[in-house]
Amino acid sequence: MSAPDAGQPSSGGPLAADGHRAEREGRRLALAAVFEADFGQRAAIRVLERRIAEDQTSAEAAAHARRLVEAVMRHRDAIDHRIGLAAPAFPVVALARIDRALLRSALGELLHCPTTPARVAISEWVELARTYSGEPARRLINGVLGRVAAGGTGQQSPMAGR
Repeated sequence: MSAPDAGQPSSGGPLAADGHRAEREGRRLALAAVFEADFGQRAAIRVLERRIAEDQTSAEAAAHARRLVEAVMRHRDAIDHRIGLAAPAFPVVALARIDRALLRSALGELLHCPTTPARVAISEWVELARTYSGEPARRLINGVLGRVAAGGTGQQSPMAGR
């Protein structure tokens, strides 16, 4: 099988690109909401709804952001436990707020959004870590997500078949 020509459009076409763009925007919105909520003034879902209204976010991006924030809110204790198992040298409470928000949001998607392939979630969140926190956080998030996806946290992996 030969590689596609550089001039050929991807098999996903423009609609797939729009979907990926909306998911990426949804991830940024969710991250911002989880981060802001970590300061304790407002619930993440309220922060998210305010940001969606202010930014005039697309319906698809808003829906993805809501799924992520709801997953983090509903499963936060379990997500924090998984972080502790995957990176015992980095207690969740000792992490910088942005790194904690990145990990929680990333694991929320990895573990609780079955329509997102694991490798896509890992790639997207590692890139967001690089953008918002830096190289050390990128390495930490890549390692934690990789361990969780591979089932290397002492628990059966929910990633089987993804």
